[in-house]
Amino acid sequence: MSDHIPFDIQSQIMNMLPVKSLLRFRSICKQWKSLIQSSDFIAHYRSQQHHLLVSYYNWGPKYVSIADDHTLTQRNVSPTSSVNKMLEYPPKSRIIGCSQGLVCLYCDRTHRAVISNFSIGKSVAVVVPTLPNDVYETILGFGVCRETSDPKIVKITYVNHNSSRMSSQVEVFTLSTGAWRSPFGAILPRKSIWSHLYDDVVIDGVFYWFATDTNATMTGRFKLIVVSFDMTSEEFREITLPDDFSQTRCNRISMSYLGNSLVVCGCDKHAINRDLCVWMMGGGVSNSFTKLFTIPSYGDAMLKGFRKSGDPIIDIRGKREFWRRLAVYEPHSKRIDYLGFDGDDYNSFNVYPYMETLFLLDQPDNGMYSD
Repeated sequence: MSDHIPFDIQSQIMNMLPVKSLLRFRSICKQWKSLIQSSDFIAHYRSQQHHLLVSYYNWGPKYVSIADDHTLTQRNVSPTSSVNKMLEYPPKSRIIGCSQGLVCLYCDRTHRAVISNFSIGKSVAVVVPTLPNDVYETILGFGVCRETSDPKIVKITYVNHNSSRMSSQVEVFTLSTGAWRSPFGAILPRKSIWSHLYDDVVIDGVFYWFATDTNATMTGRFKLIVVSFDMTSEEFREITLPDDFSQTRCNRISMSYLGNSLVVCGCDKHAINRDLCVWMMGGGVSNSFTKLFTIPSYGDAMLKGFRKSGDPIIDIRGKREFWRRLAVYEPHSKRIDYLGFDGDDYNSFNVYPYMETLFLLDQPDNGMYSD
């Protein structure tokens, strides 16, 4: 850039460049390096390119980033050796959240979480305090605060007692302090809420997951609901699902998001076949859902997410027994375009839309936060 271009214009141009270019430009001059590594630039920078992070199993965990454009270019973004070293036992790790270009992996065996920015190759590890698994069960969520851009992990501990589960403790880890503490919010989960680990999503700093309300029984069965935790207010909310959907079979439900709206998908109780109904929560208003479309039942399809165009991404049965395939489904033409890779386990695919960011650029690489 010319010295004749005002620095604020240079800053605006920088904000439109891809991450790889910005990382290289730090070595051009001290002024650019200071700008790119400043907390304000890091907090507000967002890449113009949309991506889809896909995690799946094919003889072990795999991670692929897909460019969400006409090319659908794929590249391997598997965790680096340093991330695997921090996890200590990578085969037992899983993604617990993806927010603002950050991915949080958790290893059930070592009880370590790693917050990683695959785009810039930086990561930090967090030791998650746990209690004996035979008595207690832990649910984890990850997201970035909308107001402070501070990455957070929420930990909900349940105690198993007489074949029931009761919420016993909620803790929040914030990267800015490097410590666990009680949440600011006064609203905590009711003891009658049983949370499920099989599906969750982060939307604009709010963590959503499925749960069962054991007090609201219908025809002798528990009622399915959605629970959310806001990473900004640090409060929990309960969301009632459509009546035709609240008793969906657990192995046929999923959640994702379209824009900034929560989407839930599953067979409704009136369905005579295994077609999936897709519902979207309207305008961020809890308990207000609109039916979008239906996905035919072929291949035991499950909704996994959406492209930026709005086309759903589905997980369907592969050609080989017990294998799954990922594809883009066009609701109007009912066309299916396969994305070219298989998973070796039912419900093995997870899709996380993201845009590259510079979060963690100002953090020491491979840092460890212990309890």
